[in-house]
Amino acid sequence: MEKVETKINIETKRLHLRPIKISDAEMVFEYRKLSEVNKYQTWSPTTLKEVEEFIRFKTVKTINKPDTWHQLVIINKTTKQIIGDIGIHFLDIENKQVEIGYTLSPKHQNQGFATEAVTGTIDYLFKKLQKHRIIASVDPENEQSIKLLERIGMRKEGLFLKSLWINNEWLDDLIFAVLEEEWLINH
Repeated sequence: MEKVETKINIETKRLHLRPIKISDAEMVFEYRKLSEVNKYQTWSPTTLKEVEEFIRFKTVKTINKPDTWHQLVIINKTTKQIIGDIGIHFLDIENKQVEIGYTLSPKHQNQGFATEAVTGTIDYLFKKLQKHRIIASVDPENEQSIKLLERIGMRKEGLFLKSLWINNEWLDDLIFAVLEEEWLINH
């Protein structure tokens, strides 16, 4: 009988990604509250309580449920510290399409951690969960994120003008995607 995945745990060379838990709230809040971190984010917590409520009520504990988010924390294996997080949005009924989003503490940027975490997550989604297509939504002004997505082999699929209402203004949305067969050829 085939083992059914119910919990995501990802190991890379330098990182461990696991489901977020309530005891992570303080470490997550430390970088999520920073203006330079949440500049391009739809979720910008201003209190520790908001992070705790997000963990308790907005993230699901099981995976592969349509139209739900599963949140992982990114842990540096050397320091054992949480350095970021990745959200996985299971989009459709067949569960073959997934959206990912990622956030990294400024202290840990420009060291390859985001690339390693996102690549490890996409590998897992295609190789373990047999997803068909993975997308990422990015603000067209977020140059670092765009470079990361291009570097790992995702392609620009579309620009939606003033399609997101964030912080009381309409913002553009740039969509990147990769198909399973494209990813497996190159990774």
